[in-house]
Amino acid sequence: MEQTVRQQARARAREARAKVRQDQAQRERRLAKRGELVALALAERDAVTTDCEQRAGRALRSLVEDEGLATQEALAWCGVATLTAREVYRLIRGVAGGDQANDAGEDRCEDAPASAETAESKL
Repeated sequence: MEQTVRQQARARAREARAKVRQDQAQRERRLAKRGELVALALAERDAVTTDCEQRAGRALRSLVEDEGLATQEALAWCGVATLTAREVYRLIRGVAGGDQANDAGEDRCEDAPASAETAESKL
């Protein structure tokens, strides 16, 4: 009789451990799926941001290079109060397919004051 009670107790303990392992496995699957959703959403956001910055950079480069506007003039035409000359330079340099940083003298333009009307401020 005592042996049967022990066997039943061991069986219940094994079942309880199996249930805990099953619950843990389900939780890990849920966590993994939610983690993947976060990673996917952030990757999509980054792709959209990159695309938008590419378009903005091309348009700004056109204003500065093709239209001959100084940086401050280009900023005025954009109508975006939060856009700075430094951001303009970053966007122009980030345009895919063109090595604007090397053509422009790289960091020289980034350090130029936004109000400067020099050739450097045009890029």
